[in-house]
Amino acid sequence: MTRSDPLSPPAVLPPFQRTRRLRSSAAMRNFVRETSLHATDFVYPLFVTEGEGVRSEIGSMPGQFQISLDQLAGEIADLRSLRIPAVLLFGIPAEKDDLATGAYDPDGIVQRAIREIKAIDPGMLVIADVCCCEYTGHGHCGILVGGEVDNDLTLPVLARTAVSLAAAGADIVAPSDMMDGRVRVIREALDATGYGRVPVMSYAAKYASAWYGPFREAAGSTPAFGDRRSHQMDPGNAREALREIAIDLDEGAELIIVKPALSYLDILRQARDRFDVPLAAYNVSGEYAMVKAAALNGWIDERRVVLETLLSMKRAGADRIITYHAKEAAAWLAE
Repeated sequence: MTRSDPLSPPAVLPPFQRTRRLRSSAAMRNFVRETSLHATDFVYPLFVTEGEGVRSEIGSMPGQFQISLDQLAGEIADLRSLRIPAVLLFGIPAEKDDLATGAYDPDGIVQRAIREIKAIDPGMLVIADVCCCEYTGHGHCGILVGGEVDNDLTLPVLARTAVSLAAAGADIVAPSDMMDGRVRVIREALDATGYGRVPVMSYAAKYASAWYGPFREAAGSTPAFGDRRSHQMDPGNAREALREIAIDLDEGAELIIVKPALSYLDILRQARDRFDVPLAAYNVSGEYAMVKAAALNGWIDERRVVLETLLSMKRAGADRIITYHAKEAAAWLAE
């Protein structure tokens, strides 16, 4: 008996699905793709600081800068040419104090940045972060009493800050502090002062994460002592995130942020499945820095890794992605 060639297919094959037919060419793959990235999905964070002619690269975030207000025109022009529709603003004030007064100063660094951007390009969507950490000498997210963040004393500061940012022209205010009740007091303050049109984009599911390290260098917000685990969420909790989102929506938030994104894609998916509201993923500084470091060492294909990572966030359910990769990703997508 002659043995058959083991590499030859049998004369009669059992029935099976030919799924590779839909992967046979680039055109075919594009035609059947379920999830796609677009430049209009991105929000680009900006760190604005005092001074003139300042464009200071952030050491742990290659390609990201602290910039002075006179640099905004170039940034906005770049973003507009790339079709990126929105920015998220963080401020580095000249002075800080224990009461975070710089956060709600009508002539604060972010308030002036908002006015400058709106003068340059009224159609650019400006999202303003609402928190105390960048404006306090101790670097914590609220007012301290006995070395602890006092939730209820912090709420009026957050409300006043949100109103100040709205008055400067912010399209959206985004509280990131994780104080209980902050969405309700911000919503009520905006409505009471004539800014009822301004939506609240809540960092509803914000975890106490090690992925934020480079951001704290960028924003000058590293806590002088302790940590933020008393108010930011425990990484082990998923059901709690859904509860936090539900609370913030009930208190008046219109949009929701999950932060970080890459290690919390399960939270994004669960939030998307449960809540029919605009959902943003924050591709945070540590995620950006990790990819940049590996790329600079030649260990990964940066373009492919970035686009695949961002696609995973959108596939998990994000409508919008806040990312420091926005400019590069938009340029790659346009090629």
